[in-house]
Amino acid sequence: MAGNNEPLLKKKVYFDNCPGCKQDRKNEASLGIPYKEFFYVWIVTLCTALPISSLFPFLYFMIKDLHVAKREEDIGFYAGFVGASFMVGRALTSLLWGMVADRYGRKPVIVLSIISVIIFNTLFGLSTSYWMTITTRLLLGLLNGLSGPIKAYSIEVCREEYQALGATLVSTAWGIGLIVGPAIGGYFAQPAEKYPEIFSQDSFFARFPYFLPCICISLFAVGVLIASVWLPIFSLWAVSGKRYGGLSFSTKDVGEILAISGLGLLLFQTLLYPPLEKLVGPINSLRLAAILSIPLLVAYPFMAKMSGIPLMLIVNLASVLKNTFSVTIVTGLFILQNIAVAQDQRGAANGIAVTTMSIFKAIAPAAGGAIFSWAQKRQHASFLPGDQMVFFILNVVEFIGLLLSFKPFLVQRCNN
Repeated sequence: MAGNNEPLLKKKVYFDNCPGCKQDRKNEASLGIPYKEFFYVWIVTLCTALPISSLFPFLYFMIKDLHVAKREEDIGFYAGFVGASFMVGRALTSLLWGMVADRYGRKPVIVLSIISVIIFNTLFGLSTSYWMTITTRLLLGLLNGLSGPIKAYSIEVCREEYQALGATLVSTAWGIGLIVGPAIGGYFAQPAEKYPEIFSQDSFFARFPYFLPCICISLFAVGVLIASVWLPIFSLWAVSGKRYGGLSFSTKDVGEILAISGLGLLLFQTLLYPPLEKLVGPINSLRLAAILSIPLLVAYPFMAKMSGIPLMLIVNLASVLKNTFSVTIVTGLFILQNIAVAQDQRGAANGIAVTTMSIFKAIAPAAGGAIFSWAQKRQHASFLPGDQMVFFILNVVEFIGLLLSFKPFLVQRCNN
């Protein structure tokens, strides 16, 4: 009797008008890697990453040009709120977008989100006031529901044996975003100053010096639409003056460093992370990355004492390592999250995760900008002077996250 019941227990049940059921049937019939769907995942994730990462090389100078800060030390404070506004918007609507994606399918949400990137990222580049920058970034976050659905989609469009590859593709696209986004922001911001032989001082791009990188990304989003029918703190620290404990880098310098670190991240995600995850598993890999991040963050403030080529080499190496550790943690959590819930709940689960993540990412730039400005005013303090306090606080957060990866905080789902 048990032998007759066993096949019935293993048999899957599909429902009409269920996009996920249709995809599951397609996966059962297809044995190979879904290259087309994976490419779609890759370019859509890249479309999500570019608007987030591109502004950091020039954000400090943008706030400075808007004349909202009375003192140079206060620029980081105001820049933090601009960085936070996108995440505030995303935190408010990510769960909603995840539920809509579960009910009506992933692609409608993805298409609407790409349209929002095209509109509000372009308007951000045309900002003429501080509040316009806040508003456009907030609206971009509110209407951008890409993160949750595309993460769920990357797992759903392939068979179980390819799910790790699908998850890695999302992180790899973020790596590409770390290459292209900051490079676009660093090289194309203030074009009339950098390339006067091409852009005159009376041109449109001189009046709106941060429009060019934004329109480049929006045009890419248009291409994606047709085809598919720890950055804030580092950037503020790198471009601030040496008298405040920073590196006095230009937007071009920051763009180059973030691009190089993104390239290193891409190589790691493509070549090294899959065998690492297979060897030690996602939990142990994220624990190792968190442990190694702590001494690395301790070293950051002391880099300001260096100069020239040694400084560039050390900063580039540290940036590559930090981004590699960060994406190892994120990818490990992403894999755990998607295998912890049933297929028909992944959109909502990713929405909850993105909402929570967005809340903290919304708090982080604003709090980080405020802490950064406060730290620059205490350069001669006896305990953790200057930027040492910023990186100490980052290490406290890192250590708390590491503790949460152990029992009793971490509870894994038991598969029957």
